[in-house]
Amino acid sequence: MAEGNGCCKTTGPGYGTPLEAMSGPREALIYVTCVYTGTGREKPDFLATVDVDPNSPTYSKVIHRLPVPYIGDELHHSGWNACSSCHGDPSANRRFLILPSLVSGRIYVVDTQKNPKAPSLHKVVQPEDIVKKTGLAYPHTSHCLASGDIMVSCLGDKDGNAKGNGFLLLDSEFDVKGRWEKPGHSPSFGYDFWYQPRHKTMISSSWGAPAAFTKGFNLQHVAEGLYGRHLHVYSWPDGELKQTLDLGDTGLIPLEIRFLHDPSKDIGYVGCALTSNMVRFFKTEDGSWSHEVAISVKPLKVQNWILPDMPGLITDFLISLDDRFLYFVNWLHGDVRQYNIEDPKNPILAGQVWVGGLIQNGSPVVAVTEDGQTWQSNVPEIQGHRLRGGPQMIQLSLDGKRLYITNSLFSTWDNQFYPELIEKGSHMLQIDVDTEKGGLRINPNFFVDFGAEPDGPSLAHEMRYPGGDCTSDIWI
Repeated sequence: MAEGNGCCKTTGPGYGTPLEAMSGPREALIYVTCVYTGTGREKPDFLATVDVDPNSPTYSKVIHRLPVPYIGDELHHSGWNACSSCHGDPSANRRFLILPSLVSGRIYVVDTQKNPKAPSLHKVVQPEDIVKKTGLAYPHTSHCLASGDIMVSCLGDKDGNAKGNGFLLLDSEFDVKGRWEKPGHSPSFGYDFWYQPRHKTMISSSWGAPAAFTKGFNLQHVAEGLYGRHLHVYSWPDGELKQTLDLGDTGLIPLEIRFLHDPSKDIGYVGCALTSNMVRFFKTEDGSWSHEVAISVKPLKVQNWILPDMPGLITDFLISLDDRFLYFVNWLHGDVRQYNIEDPKNPILAGQVWVGGLIQNGSPVVAVTEDGQTWQSNVPEIQGHRLRGGPQMIQLSLDGKRLYITNSLFSTWDNQFYPELIEKGSHMLQIDVDTEKGGLRINPNFFVDFGAEPDGPSLAHEMRYPGGDCTSDIWI
């Protein structure tokens, strides 16, 4: 990776520093990946453009839909062709949104520059080409590199075996270049990844074998070793697996991973879904990496559910650009949390809001306290709508004052844990954030109902701003 890419110039995409990004313009549009795959509706998935400008007459509405040309893709995460890692390169341009399809293996490239409100399809990278040249399938996380290449984590081979996973490289024309990691240095499982060039390190996380998770969650598959509990530490940019961190029973199914945004820092976090722990990882004095549990969400004793104990299931998290606050969701419990991480070793709960979940008021499932009392979370209706599902994907405004939330995890898992989402579709919320004292409050004026789509209820997932966001930009 060429890191000395015209660094004295500041005409590339993004911002020179994370703190500079915080003073960027307020978001006016958000692109949302929306899914029909797995819902029983034979329609193509689509990219929705949502108006988030409170002064606009179409505020809180879907103003454009870009359907993809195939059925059965399962659009999932997304990323940009260029971000702040290319800020020093005047030839780079944050123009194309990369949309990996988790099930089909296709990767769509969408042009957002010609008409930001109505993006258009630019290119399709076909799964046959990816498999032929790399053996990779089930693409997930996409990050741009300062070299102009795009790197995509892939979770298995075409047959759904985790052993075939690794990292795909696309060039600046979105042609398949090959694998990023050195031969023989693929991780045991794949999912998310984040790189910190000043520490010459990339760390990736572990979901599970596609052959297992695509069929729904089965606890027995965890015991059979079909889900991950490791972090994989690579040398950057040369792709050599240097260390594997076993998170043990406190770190089952580590999903989203983030370094602090300050590129000089050698600290980050990973959200471990099944054990509902936020694990902090850090570099030690000898240059190796270690880890410890930073935040624990205790399972709830419950009645009328499939198990007597319900994990929170931390599925997504992010860090504010000033590295002051960490936000995460508990998809099953139904709450969103804000922690002050100015002392990264000792996060302090600063805000919490309930926006759905299996134990919300009116649900057949109830939580039970130690003394035998039952309780449910008090989830308000928004604009007359009962909130469905649980908080899943989140995105934060550059200034850190607005948090956006969708509620679909993966269509098979949605159908298993929240069948109402399949029937009635997703929605999108916005949370107002107190960045001074801490605190979260639902904005009652914002509600996007993906259950009211023209082609029937759809599932909403990842969100991206045209100008960049807290979960894609990496600084070098």
